[in-house]
Amino acid sequence: MRWQLNPLGSTGLTVSPVTLGGAPLGSMPENFGYTVAENDAIAFVKTVLDSDIRSIDTSNGYSGGQSEVRIGRAIAEYGGLPADVLVMTKVDARDDDYSGDRIRRSLEESRERLGLSPLPVVHLHDPEFHDFEAMTAPGGAVEALVAARERGEIGHLGLAGGTVHEMARYLDLGVFELLLVHNRYTLVDRSAEDLIERASAQGMAVLNAAVLGGGILADTTGTNTQYGYRPASPETLDAIRRMREVCASYGTDLATAAIRFSTREKRVHSTIVGISKPARIESTITAATADLPDDFWGELETLLPSPENWLDAPLSS
Repeated sequence: MRWQLNPLGSTGLTVSPVTLGGAPLGSMPENFGYTVAENDAIAFVKTVLDSDIRSIDTSNGYSGGQSEVRIGRAIAEYGGLPADVLVMTKVDARDDDYSGDRIRRSLEESRERLGLSPLPVVHLHDPEFHDFEAMTAPGGAVEALVAARERGEIGHLGLAGGTVHEMARYLDLGVFELLLVHNRYTLVDRSAEDLIERASAQGMAVLNAAVLGGGILADTTGTNTQYGYRPASPETLDAIRRMREVCASYGTDLATAAIRFSTREKRVHSTIVGISKPARIESTITAATADLPDDFWGELETLLPSPENWLDAPLSS
């Protein structure tokens, strides 16, 4: 193995520096621009189980549950989950229902699809799109998850979402052991800096997803103008163009820098990268372990867009 596994905060679990992001595996062409056949996804997951990637992230809601179904079938065909591999999933609302009852159904669905019981790690997914008071009320989503952990149905409880201001409210509840952020701690956006620092100070595990910003930081043509599924500002687009030039001058590329930016951050326990093709396993590991000089990172840091260009304003503002 080319890297050491990282402790996952205080959970007692371990993860590889890169975690397989399972969103593409259920086939989400509306998000990723391509389809993934079921047999191809199952074969790919089995290839991952033979690789240095030892952690997988998925969610109840990805492709209506198909991501979990395909991962579960791959595990079964493989002969079971290897002892050093961690599968993490998330509970999701259905038709705007994020009640305590929905949480219990979501957990049951995930256990059945993945063939895992208890579920080692479960995140509350995208709570920022729902009413905080309802989510945290007695009998609500958060209480249902905590109760499931107390019953031993799940091992550890995480928080996964976007908008940092809403995420901070949930973090303050003190019930979560892991934090998963996406699109908000990258080469061009540090919206989650304060949130990550809070979580780290509390001994929580930190997972960083969507470090390619929805694909723009892997684009070599300059035609992608969307960052985090929104139109990028002119300043952000200019920063990306100039960062691409810096990468070329050091003999690397922007996608490698974007992945390595996250894996070199000591507060990040694992970087989640959504892939579905066998060739991407090796290239992702190579990017995650790339040896790039301090001067390179210093040059990129001077090009960081100002906070008004980030997805969220800093928490301290």
